[in-house]
Amino acid sequence: MNAFTDMQLDALRELANIGSGNAGTALSSMLGKVVDISVPTAAALPLAEAVAIVGAPEDLRHGVVVPVVGDFEAIVLLLFPDPDARALCGIYGLEPSTPDGRSMLGEVGNILGTNYINVLSQMVGMVMEPAPPQVVEDMLGAIISSVLLGRGEDVDEALILDSNLMVEDEQCSLSFLLLPDHGGIKQLLERLGL
Repeated sequence: MNAFTDMQLDALRELANIGSGNAGTALSSMLGKVVDISVPTAAALPLAEAVAIVGAPEDLRHGVVVPVVGDFEAIVLLLFPDPDARALCGIYGLEPSTPDGRSMLGEVGNILGTNYINVLSQMVGMVMEPAPPQVVEDMLGAIISSVLLGRGEDVDEALILDSNLMVEDEQCSLSFLLLPDHGGIKQLLERLGL
């Protein structure tokens, strides 16, 4: 059940597309390769439904957790399925479970998360500062549980943006979850006049 209108979701998707364009440019500079990011799906859902879309609790995921502080507090969680993390790291001959592989995923996640947050911050006129990212590798259920333990019981909804990342000819999928404090998504939409 989605409590948001198509117009509200279109606005969130458009913000994501702007953020992904900025992130693609920054990633291209960092990686020295052509990068294209698209955001075909945007949904604002109750937390349990958003997590179910991302995958089964026992699925292995590589995650990048970016806390957001300021006028709007949230967690950005970027989740790469294992094959996609391997493909992305494999471009440089790295394995995602090694220190160098985790570092690369952390940088990619940091650039993506920071660019999305910066666009949101500019569009809604609120201070949002990303904190240093943390890279995790575990089952999806364990990652979500750990993130939620750190947030307390305040998270009730998630903005989920399923994205496709193309680096040269290598396609990777990832899920971007914005986990704001209670009522945070509605607050963003109100600031956008929706």
